[in-house]
Amino acid sequence: MSPDQPGTIAVTLQGSRVMMDRVVFVELFENSVVSARVPYRHALERSTIGFSDLVDLARTAQVPWALCFAPRELVRVQVETKTQKLLQGLSKDTFAVNSRATIELSDVELIVKDLVRKQMMLRTHDESLAENKIVGVIRRPRATIEEDVAVLLTALDLDVALLRSARSKGAALSFLIETLEAHQILVSRSVRGFMPQLIEVKFSGLTIKDRKVPYIFLSRGSHGDDEEPEGRQLFTLTLLTVLVARGIFAPVTYDGRNLASNPGREYDIVGEILMPVAQMRTVSSDDLGEIRSTADSFKVTPSAVVVRLQRLGLISRSGAQQHLEELRVEFANRPKSQGRQPKPVNGVRTYNGRELSVRMLGALDAGKITEGEFCRAVCANKIRPREIRDFREALG
Repeated sequence: MSPDQPGTIAVTLQGSRVMMDRVVFVELFENSVVSARVPYRHALERSTIGFSDLVDLARTAQVPWALCFAPRELVRVQVETKTQKLLQGLSKDTFAVNSRATIELSDVELIVKDLVRKQMMLRTHDESLAENKIVGVIRRPRATIEEDVAVLLTALDLDVALLRSARSKGAALSFLIETLEAHQILVSRSVRGFMPQLIEVKFSGLTIKDRKVPYIFLSRGSHGDDEEPEGRQLFTLTLLTVLVARGIFAPVTYDGRNLASNPGREYDIVGEILMPVAQMRTVSSDDLGEIRSTADSFKVTPSAVVVRLQRLGLISRSGAQQHLEELRVEFANRPKSQGRQPKPVNGVRTYNGRELSVRMLGALDAGKITEGEFCRAVCANKIRPREIRDFREALG
C-alpha cells in the first residue's frame, strides 16, 4: 500500500518508511491516556508518525510497540483481554441516588483505567499494604440504619463531632479525605487538565474495587444543579464511602435536589452520618434561615438539609420544593468565581490523591522505580524529575 492510502499510517525511521494498519493504531491508542496527545492526533491527520514518537506513545499507554504491526484480529483480542482485566473491579451499571441519569462506561473509561493502573502499580511496589477493613464492612445490612452507621464510623475511627467542628466545609472535606486515606482508601478528585479525559456528563464519582486499596474518584463542581461545591462534595464523598463499605463499585450519579420517594438505604446511611435524625427533629422546617445555619453546622448544602427533612417526614413535599426553588435561584444569582489552573504539583496531588503519591514516593526512595518512571507512571509527565522536590513539599 502507498503511504497516502487511508488504511495505513507510515512509520518513519532514518529515511525509511514502514506501513502500519490505521485500524490497529486506533484500536491500541484511541481509548488510552495518549489519545489527546499531539503525536497521536497528527498521525491520524497526516498518516505518518516518527518511530520515536510511536515508541513514546506505546510506552506511555503501556502497549508493546511491536503490537502496532500485528494483525487486527490479534490486536483486538489483546485489547479486549486487557480492558476486561482492568475493568473487572467496576460494575457497568450506574448507581444512582435521587437521579435517573445513567453513565456510559466510555464516558469515564480512561479515568477508570488510569486509576486501576495506579492501584496495580501501588500493590506491586508497596509490600506494607494490608487487607482493607472497610470494604464490605456493612455489606449485610443490620436491623437499623443507626446500627450500620455505628459499625462504619467505628471501622473508620471517624468522630463526626470533629468533622462538624472543622472551620469550613472545605476543611471538613479534607478531614474526611485524610480519614479515608488513613484506612487505605485512595481518594482522587477531578482536576481539569490533569486527568486522562474530560468529564462531559453529569457525574458524581465512582468507586473502584480492590481488596487492599479501593479507589474513590470524586467529581468536583456543582454538577449544574446550583449547589455550593464543597458542601455537595462532602455529602457525595460520604456516599461513595458508604458504597465501598457496602461492597458496591460503580459509577455514581447523585441529584442533591431531587425529592425521590425512595432514595435507598445508602442515602439514609449518609443522612444519619451527616444529619442525624435526633438533631434534625429540632430544626424549624419553615425557617429557611435556620436551614441554612443547620447546613453550615453539618457542613452540607442547605438543599441536603431540605431533602433530609422531607425524607424524615418533617416537612411537606410542597414546602420542600418551595425551599429548594428559592435556594436554587439564590445560588444561581451568586457572583461566579473564576477557576484557576493549579500548579502542576498541586494538580497531580489532587488527582492522584495524597496517599498514593506519598506511597509511590516511598517506592522511588527505596529504588524500586526511577525518577523518570515516577514522573511518567505516577504523574503522567505533568512534572519533571527536577520538580519532584516541589511535589514532596506540596504533599506536606
